[in-house]
Amino acid sequence: MTTNIDPFVINVEQEVLDDLRARLKATRFAPDLDNDDEAFGLSTAYLKPIVEHWATDFDWRAVEARLNSFTHHRVDVGGTPVHFIREPGKGPAPIPLLLIHGWPWTFWDWSKVIRPLADPAAFGGDPADAFDVIVPSLPGFAFSTPLTNGKENFSSMADRFHTLMTDVLGYERFAVGAADYGALVGAQLGHKYADSLHGLNLGNEMLLTIFQGDRHWDLTGGAPIDQMPPDLRAGMLNFVDTYASHVAVHMLDAQTITHGLNDSPIGMLAWILKRWKKWSDQNGVFEDSYPVDHILTNATIYWVNQAIGSSIRAYKNANRHPWQPSHARTPVQAPTSFTFHLGDAAPPAVHDAEQRIAAFKEGAGHFYGDVRDVNVHQKGGHFGPWENPEAWINDLRDTFRKLR
Repeated sequence: MTTNIDPFVINVEQEVLDDLRARLKATRFAPDLDNDDEAFGLSTAYLKPIVEHWATDFDWRAVEARLNSFTHHRVDVGGTPVHFIREPGKGPAPIPLLLIHGWPWTFWDWSKVIRPLADPAAFGGDPADAFDVIVPSLPGFAFSTPLTNGKENFSSMADRFHTLMTDVLGYERFAVGAADYGALVGAQLGHKYADSLHGLNLGNEMLLTIFQGDRHWDLTGGAPIDQMPPDLRAGMLNFVDTYASHVAVHMLDAQTITHGLNDSPIGMLAWILKRWKKWSDQNGVFEDSYPVDHILTNATIYWVNQAIGSSIRAYKNANRHPWQPSHARTPVQAPTSFTFHLGDAAPPAVHDAEQRIAAFKEGAGHFYGDVRDVNVHQKGGHFGPWENPEAWINDLRDTFRKLR
């Protein structure tokens, strides 16, 4: 294990923050007739007070201090900057654990689980369950910017993270926890680098062939929704309403929308806040899990790094540079467990744990050659480690206690 890597301290230049505040104060809010139910998208009425708070009361320097309470590093991996938090484990034999986020997450969405996983005894756990916790920003996200390689997708990210863990940090083997787009990165690690892994614990089951084919922009694959049984049709319509728009735009018009999002902080905030609000626990209250300062912490991380454009290109790049299998066996060879949340809109028409497990088996389950545990939790939506950190802490401990 390597310990002599220079720290990276987050310290955004004041002129960048001043420019952000000036742009926010100059916002021209959009007219928004008859949108109280947000049928047309995120409403001006909802967005305006958040923007005003961002412009006047949000204290980035206080946030920066909280971010810097963790030890950060940023290293060059094959010409690409890779930022990560590293929290050494406190126990007799900590397992290296790589935690991978998705879009529009940041590394900070893992922050609630980092210290309990690294120092379980301090949180009422068993020191034997300790991990060396590594939380990177995906290339093109947050402080893993600016990119010099325009082809970054989940396959290249897996290569970079394998290099980070084995060559840069010197671990012989490591564990992976991942969700959303990060679950694709994790699955690719479990495909190409299974011998380097203790195993995987994923928040989503996805095929590595996702985003391929003539309808790569359509998450339904052209399924005839109107011909489905009523419950499945209702679930599919909710799934489409929740997830379809960003995939289609990111696939078909990534740079066109980037011009607006990179220039307008309110435009960028609206685009990503709609996802946080819509994808969060559909059985809960969004504001209970997402206080405004957390929303603005992540939004500011995207803004100050001009990361919105490079982050959304990860979708199109998965199509432009298709996944190439490294072997002919079942794609994901590493032992794999799952942490699912019933508040997610995906998969459609799932109402209880039994249905969720059945959907996994009938869907992408065949893609994983060594499935261990499939855990289903009532609380949480698409952002499980932030919305229900206790579930992830317990599942990660249990998964890798069995795989030591």
